[in-house]
Amino acid sequence: MKKTLSIVAMALCLSTTSTAASFEIQGAIDYCAQKVKSTLDEMRRSDGTLDYYRVPWHILKGEKQWDLQDINRENWTCGFWAGELWYVYAATGDERIRQEAERFTAALDTLTRQPIFDHDLGFLIHCSNGPALKMTGKDCYKQTIIRAAEALASLYNPKAGTMLSWPRNVKMFGGHNTIMDNMINLETLFNAARLSGNQRYYDIAVSHATTTMRHHFRPDYTSYHVAVYDTLTGNFIHGVTHQGYANNTMWARGQSWAIYGYTMVYRETKDPVFLDFAQKVTDVYLKRLPKDLIPYWDFDDPKIPHSYRDVSSACVVASALIELSQYVNADKGERYLDMARRMLKSLGSKKYQSRQHNSALLLHSVGNMPAGTEIDASICYADYYYMEALVRFKKALPPPSL
Repeated sequence: MKKTLSIVAMALCLSTTSTAASFEIQGAIDYCAQKVKSTLDEMRRSDGTLDYYRVPWHILKGEKQWDLQDINRENWTCGFWAGELWYVYAATGDERIRQEAERFTAALDTLTRQPIFDHDLGFLIHCSNGPALKMTGKDCYKQTIIRAAEALASLYNPKAGTMLSWPRNVKMFGGHNTIMDNMINLETLFNAARLSGNQRYYDIAVSHATTTMRHHFRPDYTSYHVAVYDTLTGNFIHGVTHQGYANNTMWARGQSWAIYGYTMVYRETKDPVFLDFAQKVTDVYLKRLPKDLIPYWDFDDPKIPHSYRDVSSACVVASALIELSQYVNADKGERYLDMARRMLKSLGSKKYQSRQHNSALLLHSVGNMPAGTEIDASICYADYYYMEALVRFKKALPPPSL
């Protein structure tokens, strides 16, 4: 693993002066913080209070303000708002934002006290309670993460070697289904293993990552959205798509989950096999990006270039690249960090920032193209990973005094 000094050296190579790069990122952070504060004001009821069980979800094309969703176990995206608030607090130190982050995070706790609905409990809890625990150290967040991990572990099929993603869709897919998105939920298991001392959580996470690495990818390291296994024997049946263009195409957000997920798994295990794999799934993604580094929703959509971009995938990858740059050799680390900088610069342009268009941070994400939902929309998880990437990148820069 590389030392902090190496990251500083790489960051210095990214611009002619460190202050220029710092100013660019700080301007984006200030923009996000102001947008988030405005959204909090918009969410207030007539008496000035907030409903902590309703959170921003999406802004469909042409609309101005967030559609709000109720916090419940079936809404996989309702943990991102609390996490975004935590990252704004990390970037600004604004105590009012911290207080609201705590209240929205507390509202999610009830989800770990209900029967598990699907794998998305990991998204709901990690992306809210994860940042909360890092920034406060409070035991309540620790206990919520451990409860979530125990629930996720109940989805594990030892014969398949992975967690079941969608219990409701076993019949539809014809077996034990595992989707690429599930890689992100492994962080809940790793955190819980460390917090509780329960090795079982760690072992399940490693098994899931290893089995996914074996069956979820084509020879060129592009990923299927869904891997289907025989429920009884655990044998791999086939890979298919659910939200991509076709079974043999690279769905952008699925590949971004792989990049982020395997980077995280290497961090938690220090197993070089995962580091090597993280680079392989990253490099095929980077190689096929358009000039402005914001992918089309599926890299193989035959309508390209007259198709939709997916900003959410770009945000996930930018955040992952900043971390991955710390683990690889100096030359590749410099390249990855520079790619992240260029992605953030593109995301910060008038083409992709929402600015006066609506209340979100960013425009032009795609939720589920085959279902015809959230097409060319602003979506909460794009904003979350954008904010995470900005915070991560700022930490990678040297202080202006250098």
